[in-house]
Amino acid sequence: MDYGKRNATSEFSYILQSENGNDYSPDDENGGESMDSNPKPGGGGGIVMMENETANNQQSQPFSLSLSHASFNYINAIIGSGVIGIPYALHRAGFGLGFLLLILVAVVTDYSLILMIKCGHLCGRFSYPGIMEAAYGKYGYYLLSLLQFMYPLLAMISYNVVVGDTLSKVLVRFTPNWESSMPSVRMGVVLFVTVSIVIPLCLYKNLSRLARVSFLSLSCIVIILFTVIIKYLTGDYKVPYTNEAWRFAYFDIIPALGIMAFAFMCHHNTFLMYQSIECPSLEKWEKVTKVSVGFATVVSVLFGIFGYATFREFSQGDLLENYCWDDDLMNLSRILFSISILLTFPIECFASREIVKTIYHRYILKEQFEFTQEKDVKLEKGLDNDTSTNIITLAIVFLAFVISPLTECLGPILELNGLLTAIPLAYLLPGLAYIQMAPYPLKSREKLPALGLVVFGSIITFVGAALMIPRLFQDCKSDVFLEYCNMNVNISSTSSSILTKNPN
Repeated sequence: MDYGKRNATSEFSYILQSENGNDYSPDDENGGESMDSNPKPGGGGGIVMMENETANNQQSQPFSLSLSHASFNYINAIIGSGVIGIPYALHRAGFGLGFLLLILVAVVTDYSLILMIKCGHLCGRFSYPGIMEAAYGKYGYYLLSLLQFMYPLLAMISYNVVVGDTLSKVLVRFTPNWESSMPSVRMGVVLFVTVSIVIPLCLYKNLSRLARVSFLSLSCIVIILFTVIIKYLTGDYKVPYTNEAWRFAYFDIIPALGIMAFAFMCHHNTFLMYQSIECPSLEKWEKVTKVSVGFATVVSVLFGIFGYATFREFSQGDLLENYCWDDDLMNLSRILFSISILLTFPIECFASREIVKTIYHRYILKEQFEFTQEKDVKLEKGLDNDTSTNIITLAIVFLAFVISPLTECLGPILELNGLLTAIPLAYLLPGLAYIQMAPYPLKSREKLPALGLVVFGSIITFVGAALMIPRLFQDCKSDVFLEYCNMNVNISSTSSSILTKNPN
């Protein structure tokens, strides 16, 4: 078996050998071909990962990490653009209830990430498409492919919104006369960044060099957190106080949960991170998961507490939008956040591109297509010359670009992506896969938590979609000046910002 092969749908899908050297394929029973690996001779049985399999697989991996280094990569996968939406989530749900919901989402995320690896051990296929195909055949694979395409696409749209909002404020700081034409400035910023930065990065054949700067991306988020804390402690922003500011609970729980789920979403990278651990095992994965999710929860809580305490019911989907345009420290944070976003954009584009390429090669060209790493990635430099790959990449980037101007508010996009894609990927599908594969009764102690995970994800997804979509952008308003920028003596009186009114 060639261990260099990887799943066609993503660069992080691996397949472990069974004890007799064969892979399990649910299509062996259905007469079909596995979508997750090449067909292997012989049949597979109830497969578990043995110690010799782990050792063989470890030798095949290009690198392996200690638990501490794996935890760092894990944390970087979790913490991203979603954290700046946590204060807005607290605003939607109420500060007290929102804080409790944030802890609940962290606990449920921890359980679902561990459950996914358990599913991999049950079926012997260590990829997200693999476990869904093992559990529900080709239809499970198709559903997962759709969600894995939509999640990165909506994420890229949100990145365009964020970059347009943040960098346009920085430009207005140095060219105040542009303030009267903010929509045009925002569009120009997104167009320039897309053409000059995003497209060249997305056209690279592999993203290994971008992975090396993951530390820079995480460092940017940490620096932004410190600036948010500093602005609260210095009291530069004197936001009008109302009696509803610290209300314990509102009724917008579902949108808040969608934003929080988006902030903790990393399930599409689960098996990459698992395989990066030196001699991976379920016990090690549980330790790394608890440490990483715990640290990400602390960062999210700090963003939520200090961001909401500064602006309270004026908190917006993009927290940085609350700060005045001539606040130079927060303009630095805007630049750092844009850098973090731009380093993440190509990875999301790659994920969507591989889904489209797989479908195209397998079901249109009828080819056995796989993403491979047989070549030394360090020697692969330059752009991908494959015409179809370049066309798909440009089409995805263009699609994200043309959709992003439809809204100037980040909050609704975070809610939409969280409810319709992040929650099914993070909670609903892992629970369904475990219920289908685990050899226990439905009401057994082993399956009841997974059943609860499915119920939790189903209620939030379907109820949230029904309640949210009809009024998705009703509360999104632009070009409304924040009076506290004019009242603050420490910030220029010419500053302004965008206000998202209290939805209640």
